[in-house]
Amino acid sequence: MSRDDHLPSKSGAKGAEVEAFLEKVRAIQPAQSSGGGRGRLIFALDATASRQPAWDRAMHIQADMFRETQVLGGLDIQLVFYRGYGECKASKWYSAADALLRAMTGVTCLAGRTQIRKVLKHGRDETKKRKVNALVFVGDAMEEDVDELGHLAGELGLLGLPCFLFHEGGDPLVRNVFEQIARLSGGACCAFDASAPQQLRDLLSAVAVYAAGGQRALADFSNKRGGVTKLLTSQVR
Repeated sequence: MSRDDHLPSKSGAKGAEVEAFLEKVRAIQPAQSSGGGRGRLIFALDATASRQPAWDRAMHIQADMFRETQVLGGLDIQLVFYRGYGECKASKWYSAADALLRAMTGVTCLAGRTQIRKVLKHGRDETKKRKVNALVFVGDAMEEDVDELGHLAGELGLLGLPCFLFHEGGDPLVRNVFEQIARLSGGACCAFDASAPQQLRDLLSAVAVYAAGGQRALADFSNKRGGVTKLLTSQVR
């Protein structure tokens, strides 16, 4: 990804094309950990100005994502974020919570427009090089071409990379787009309450478990935790 990564908008997608993507997604098998080893998860966050409180919460939660996957073989996480004017960055892959925390501590949120397209493109390119089991995105806004995002989400679905989107805030249009990305990629979308950090903690831990152990591990985790984690189990095919 670079600051020059600007593509023309793909508008005018027909409903039949969306349905074709959905049919392909329905045929995709659930993700499993790579070769029985460590799972790989892209952890993407909106780091525009309004997101600093959410970024701070995510820093405190990320250790649980590693902890919950140890018995399943462990997890490698790559941090992706966008902020400011066209800035979108991806870290190296981390296998320990303290190293990821140090990387996140050095990031300050800056005003700017959303760049979800770049996140999805990065996930596509990364999993083509080596299998990525899940992509997480946490945000509250969407200021991009919906058809292009749907096209990219469909590509991720064909590659077997499900997107798990966590929506903060009450904007129904944003929620609708997040849900479409989730459906087309074979993942799930869930709103969370910013005043209830344990809710986001459980949701992110559930996706980490899925990335490390697949759908069966997610089902076992949600049966133990209950609550909002069952929403993920019901959506992931």
